Amino acid sequence: MIVIEDLIHEYGSTRAIDGLSLAVGAGEIFGFLGPNGAGKTTTVRVLTTLTKPTSGKVRLYGVDVLSEPLAVKKHFGVVQQHLSLDRELTARESLEFHARLHRLKKVDREQRIAWLMEYVGLTQYANRLVADMSGGLKRRLQIARALLHGPRLLFLDEPTAGLDAQSRRRLWELIRRMNEDGMTVFLTTHYIEEAESLCNRVGIIDKGKLIALGSPLELRSRLGLFTVETMIDGHMDYAFFADLKTATSYAASRPLQTKTVAVRESNLEDVFVELTGRKVGEEGT
Repeated sequence: MIVIEDLIHEYGSTRAIDGLSLAVGAGEIFGFLGPNGAGKTTTVRVLTTLTKPTSGKVRLYGVDVLSEPLAVKKHFGVVQQHLSLDRELTARESLEFHARLHRLKKVDREQRIAWLMEYVGLTQYANRLVADMSGGLKRRLQIARALLHGPRLLFLDEPTAGLDAQSRRRLWELIRRMNEDGMTVFLTTHYIEEAESLCNRVGIIDKGKLIALGSPLELRSRLGLFTVETMIDGHMDYAFFADLKTATSYAASRPLQTKTVAVRESNLEDVFVELTGRKVGEEGT
């Protein structure tokens, strides 16, 4: 579905993407994680033809993104991190306008819009102005708009940023449903629990380089499935172990002057911090 080979992109003297190679298979929900400034959004911009890289090869559905940008656009939809909706239109009018841009015939246009409104859960809000919609509804409208031309690959760049917990969970349900219906999803996110809950595989990028790749469980297994958190001299120390017995034994062996806070299962954020030295959302250096 997606093949990236030795991708490089430079902004002046800054190398935002540094020799990235990656393949994403059909039917995956693939999570792309990294600190702010690591190269995630730049990568998505290259994949969606918005930015031309310095060098490298990118193919979607076997079509070369660099040499055939117009041909490749019919294969994917994209939902940008920032909202880009006309606030003066209703939800239906917004989809109508973009369906015309895609040159859908009237009968196809009406059927497609009605189906998409039902699919993303917007039918009852069809005549509501975008300006009066909640953040979660706006994001659903963006997704419906991205699906108008029937792509099988969807890029979601921070799709739940700024949403409340309930809206985020509802959007997760929609993403799972789309994937079950055959959609391949390429997702960037700052929410570790989002990646753990949704993604078949995760790639972690730092300073433009891919530094880890695998399922959330595989990445946790490499680090250790259990974590012992210990307070030492005013700061938290983390130790990782393959099994609970070893982790518990280690916790019990800590000196009396230290305070063991918890023995718990490790998570994807532990992997992220150990690899990058920063928490998700922090700036790269």
